[in-house]
Amino acid sequence: MSISTSTFDTPFGEFSVAVDDSGSVVATAFGTASRLQFDRGAEPLARDVKCAEAARRQLVEFLAGARRDFSLRLAPRGTSFQRRVWSELGRIPFGGTRSYGEIARKLKSSPRAVGRAVGSNPFCPIVPCHRVIGSDGSMTGFAFGLGIKRRLLDLESANGLFPS
Repeated sequence: MSISTSTFDTPFGEFSVAVDDSGSVVATAFGTASRLQFDRGAEPLARDVKCAEAARRQLVEFLAGARRDFSLRLAPRGTSFQRRVWSELGRIPFGGTRSYGEIARKLKSSPRAVGRAVGSNPFCPIVPCHRVIGSDGSMTGFAFGLGIKRRLLDLESANGLFPS
C-alpha cells in the first residue's frame, strides 16, 4: 500500500493530509507533511494533490467556518484503547467540549491514559481532539499548540468559550 500526501493553505496556515490507495485518510496535521503522525513502515510516500482532493476541500471548508462535520473515510491505526478514545472524541458535538476525566469515566479508564490516546490522534480536526479540555475548564495541551486549539474552539463557538 502506498501513501500520498498533500500540503495546502488554510485560514490556519499550512495543513497536510496523508491518504492511502483506497482514498482513506491516514493522518492530518497543521503544518508540513513532516508533522503527519502515522506508521510509515515500508509504505512509499508520494506527493499527490489529486488523491487528497476530497479531504483538502472538506478541511478547508471546516477551517473557514463553512462546515461542521466531515464525510471522509478514515484508516485509523492504533491500539484498541486509542481507537475507543478516538471514537469517543467523534461523539463530542460541534461547539461542545469534554474533559479528559469525563471521557475516562465513560471508558472506565484514567484521565492520563485518555490524555495519551488523545495526544496520539492522527486525524485532527476530523476527530476533534481540540474539544478536550481540563476538568476545570482550562485549555490543556495540544500537539499543534494552544493558539491553534483556541482558534478551533473559537471557530466553533459563537460565544467564544475561551476568552483571551
